[in-house]
Amino acid sequence: MEYKPIRAIISGGGTGGHIFPAVSIANKLKELNPDTQILFVGAEGKMEMEKVPAEGYQIVGLPMVGMQRRLSLKNLMNNVTVPFRVLDSVRRAKAIVKEFKPDVVVGVGGYASAPLLWAATGMKIPAVIQEQNGFAGMTNKILSKRVQSICVAYEGMEKFFPKEKIVLSGNPIRTAVSQPATPESKAEGIRFYGLSPEKKHLFIVGGSLGSGTLNRAVKHWIQDGCPDGEDIEIIWQCGKYYKKGIDEFMAAHPDVKGIQPYDFIGRMDLAYAAADAVISRSGASTVSELCAMGKATIFVPSPNVAEDHQTHNAMALVRRDAALIVKDADAMDELMPTAIGLLHSPERIATLEKNAESMALREAAQIICDEVYKLV
Repeated sequence: MEYKPIRAIISGGGTGGHIFPAVSIANKLKELNPDTQILFVGAEGKMEMEKVPAEGYQIVGLPMVGMQRRLSLKNLMNNVTVPFRVLDSVRRAKAIVKEFKPDVVVGVGGYASAPLLWAATGMKIPAVIQEQNGFAGMTNKILSKRVQSICVAYEGMEKFFPKEKIVLSGNPIRTAVSQPATPESKAEGIRFYGLSPEKKHLFIVGGSLGSGTLNRAVKHWIQDGCPDGEDIEIIWQCGKYYKKGIDEFMAAHPDVKGIQPYDFIGRMDLAYAAADAVISRSGASTVSELCAMGKATIFVPSPNVAEDHQTHNAMALVRRDAALIVKDADAMDELMPTAIGLLHSPERIATLEKNAESMALREAAQIICDEVYKLV
């Protein structure tokens, strides 16, 4: 395929799970042809307005907001403004498309992508959407009737989208976490985090902001005296919001050794490599990374997401014996005993690692970009 320079708009965001795949697609398009021109369109005030420029790309914000489902006066006031913001966003999106003159548009989900793709497809611009989750988001379900190609990360998405438009691509992920750990990278990870090669290692990661549920489960286990944890060391990403309280908690338990709380993990590749097992939420990008790294994982899906899509993401692996799952409501009592039991079962770890790696789709960005070029 000839990768000539093109003009592309990539739209979506709201969370890292939408933004990082979008940036990966942009990076691949620029790799295929450095003369390609890319414009991002996001939602004003959302994290993409900061993260995308940091990656070297231009972004324009729309005044789009989503419907809030929890009942409060603030949310009711927000919801009253939504129809007006949608109309204003579609109007602005049409102006952006007319000015930038894209050859193609790419939507990565989140309500920010809806006005842009609605406007562009109405102007006969070809479009691709990428669905990261095992349960399709409302925005992508609506847009699926208007676009030419739908790139998905999981099998069985025919229940959400027209079968003839679906391409199984996987989720674009960061290069550093796209291959299984080697003995050398495992040893480097152990050295980097100051761990003992003689012990078993657990990596707990609750997303970039941390997870109150995971943190409470670990604290509960520590208060119980860390049962069966004598030969285990823990890398614990507790989140910036929780770090001060966790530090105070650990200071009150000075006899507990081998547990390292971090507000944020910069070298995820080395944390994954050092870990014999992982406890994690099950956002789409995280699940894809854990498959690519071939890690034995216990997922605790967040209940605070639309359509409970984290449970759908996790169950796609659990059904193929590629991961374990503990419900958020059961985490306090079940999570750490499940993790300790897994760490003491190397045969079970090996099975989960093998099955998770078999589900990895490492060429996602290339497959999506090829779909883009087919439309162009």
